[in-house]
Amino acid sequence: MSTGNYTEPGRGAIDIDSEKSDSVDLTVPTRGIYVGVAGNIKLVTIEGETVTFVGALAGTILPVRCKQVFSTLTTATSLLGLY
Repeated sequence: MSTGNYTEPGRGAIDIDSEKSDSVDLTVPTRGIYVGVAGNIKLVTIEGETVTFVGALAGTILPVRCKQVFSTLTTATSLLGLY
């Protein structure tokens, strides 16, 4: 699935809550993450770096390209991956 030009708005969204895993990549890499319920988000960027966004606020979009969101240590919920 093509994710298009990364200067354009997202074309679709995936339910990250159902795809969180400590070992498996998301079905589609994201160009951003919408945070529905505040908390921490541990993820692996497209470049392979593991980072944790601490205290991500509800209603925000994190402009991060990622390929995996961990189930362990991710406390934010209602996450949508924009692609």
